Amino acid sequence: MNTRRTSSVAHVGNIAIGGDNPIRIQSMATVDTNDTEGCVAQAKRIIDAGGELVRFTTQGTREAENMKNISARLKADGYNQPLVADVHFTAHTADVAAQYCEKVRINPGNYVDPGRTFKHLEYTDEEYQAELQKIEAKLVPFINICKEHHTAVRIGVNHGSLSDRIMSRYGDTPEGIVESCMEFLRIFRREQFNDVVISIKASNTVVMVTTVRLLVATMDKEDMHYPLHLGVTEAGEGEDGRIKSAVGIGALLTEGIGDTIRVSLSEEPECEIPVARKLVDLISECTHLREEAEASIKDDTITLTVDAPDWETLQLKTAMAVGALLIDKKARELVINSSKFKDQRSKLIELADAILQAARIKFTKTEYISCPGCGRTLYNLQETIARIKAATSHLVGLKIGIMGCIVNGPGEMADADYGYVGAGRGKISLYKQKVCVEKNIPEEEAVDKLLELINNDRK
Repeated sequence: MNTRRTSSVAHVGNIAIGGDNPIRIQSMATVDTNDTEGCVAQAKRIIDAGGELVRFTTQGTREAENMKNISARLKADGYNQPLVADVHFTAHTADVAAQYCEKVRINPGNYVDPGRTFKHLEYTDEEYQAELQKIEAKLVPFINICKEHHTAVRIGVNHGSLSDRIMSRYGDTPEGIVESCMEFLRIFRREQFNDVVISIKASNTVVMVTTVRLLVATMDKEDMHYPLHLGVTEAGEGEDGRIKSAVGIGALLTEGIGDTIRVSLSEEPECEIPVARKLVDLISECTHLREEAEASIKDDTITLTVDAPDWETLQLKTAMAVGALLIDKKARELVINSSKFKDQRSKLIELADAILQAARIKFTKTEYISCPGCGRTLYNLQETIARIKAATSHLVGLKIGIMGCIVNGPGEMADADYGYVGAGRGKISLYKQKVCVEKNIPEEEAVDKLLELINNDRK
């Protein structure tokens, strides 16, 4: 059963996204984009696992220009899947990347606006309009390059990197996130450029789902129906990352929203693909399960019986089926029954608690907000996560952000108690909520410094 909403179609290289086309699955490379051999090898692993698009960070023109070499090598070896350049900071980098990639992702939060400083800025209506004209002046030449090279665009808004301008007028709200997207989208429509995909991501599943729903409603009001890319950013790794992704992405997929997805895990990128594939394959079944779950609600509790051949499938099916109901606060407790795992009652209770935590209902363990890493990450992310988890997993309710770089770090950690953020090669900065308390700590000392900071506060 295909319940997805009708959208226009974006053509990205040799594939189409939206409309009646299949939901496309993608991932992102984690190696330095200047490392051609490493990028080609990792892209092949992603594609061999079933990835239909591969994204690379292009933080500067050097990385953007090397996309030409990566693309040529892959095509020479028979890999023709579209490549996506991920641009955050400089409009010129997007102009270069558009010449060599099938798609360019731009981030409205800092494409023209300066990096987020959490300063409150005051704008008159005239000054605010002048800022929008600056955006248009940068964006129209980029659109023309994309038209010339038949390059698609993703307008990718991250909750963690809203501009100070948007924050000052709208606050840290779904309305602000949506407006950050719509400002750009209106320009694309005026320029009659339609190969556009939209994404709005957050590490908080409630923010992510609420905001995407609002975006859909806002686009509908303005007669826009662009394809949507779904993802929970900084979802983490292991079971927690899978459950959080299934809650957020699954909530929307069961409502018919979503044309392409990425499951962001702090693991090797090819590990994301089978999880994303399962979510897509489970849409019809979980849409029915969601109806059963809603009908079962009694005394603020969902009681759901789920059949699954293995534990991961059980996790994904349950989280996907109940995600929207929990996000909408239709229940605050969850009871899971499963014939295959009926003798593992304690594991089923732990799974229910993990789903409730992913939906921000109640916290029964430490919360980790960790990014999947990319070519901007200059330390061993997976080893660091393991060390921090080993030392802090007993701190129930504490939220710790572990971020590869500064792009989304402070913003996505806005509701975290502490943050560990890559500041440069071999250097780490530590945060308490939004405030940087120690800068440029040598990597080999940083985990101990973070634990010292936490322990001193707890004393």
